[in-house]
Amino acid sequence: MNLVVQGEDVDSVALKTVAKLTGASAIEQITPQAFRLCGGHENGEIEAVCATAALDWAWVRPGRRLADFGLFVTDMDSTLINIECIDEIADMQGLKAEVAAITETAMRGEIDFTESLTRRVSLLAGLPESALTEVYERRLQLNPGAERLMRGLKSAGIHTVLVSGGFTYFTDRLKARLGFDEAHANQLEVVDGKLTGRVSGPVVDGAAKAAHLRAARERLGLRPDQVIAAGDGANDLPMLTEAGFGVAFRAKPVLRKIADCRLDHVGLDGLLNLFA
Repeated sequence: MNLVVQGEDVDSVALKTVAKLTGASAIEQITPQAFRLCGGHENGEIEAVCATAALDWAWVRPGRRLADFGLFVTDMDSTLINIECIDEIADMQGLKAEVAAITETAMRGEIDFTESLTRRVSLLAGLPESALTEVYERRLQLNPGAERLMRGLKSAGIHTVLVSGGFTYFTDRLKARLGFDEAHANQLEVVDGKLTGRVSGPVVDGAAKAAHLRAARERLGLRPDQVIAAGDGANDLPMLTEAGFGVAFRAKPVLRKIADCRLDHVGLDGLLNLFA
């Protein structure tokens, strides 16, 4: 197996230490911030060395190319973008702390997502729809590397899907902005220009995310090992389990445990460095 090591600043001593631990036959530079250690084997000390040196690492099968994949599915809040949209909307009501606490509990997998969504959305009742515009225009930012990642995926001919337990107001705009092929999320109910505190239609929870992934995979005629999924919280567990390669971006422990790759230090475009 090959081990890809990357970081904002790759210390040469740490890199050589990891190479020695794996018994790698060669070190190949991918970019100034990413290196491939060829022909290595697992070693229990790798994680501690990389954590100390602020390096991300992932095992990749030799010869695996980005073009070998056909589908990329990603979460939105705290994965593609830097905020939890519902927390920022709640801030307009002076309820950010209360809503954020429920969000955090759900992301750790401690309460059911549908229950958490219902409780949080109910607190938004009465807000003008314009609050969504303010969050999108003033608070929402793409996480580092998002645009470069999307360009790379598109260049490789990969079908891209944005699927979120958040809201269509934001996924629709990001779909157009970044060129996603599909976007799926919850629809906030609006009456007379104000949020009712309810969602319309079926809730997009973890199971629904996985179902959207499966539907796209089957429609495209792909195998599970041709699918990449990215997320950050417990609600993303089902879809990462369905994917052949799972990416945990700045993720909660529950997701980090099952991911093939954890990106804690580099941007989303670090995914592009993994494959030859």
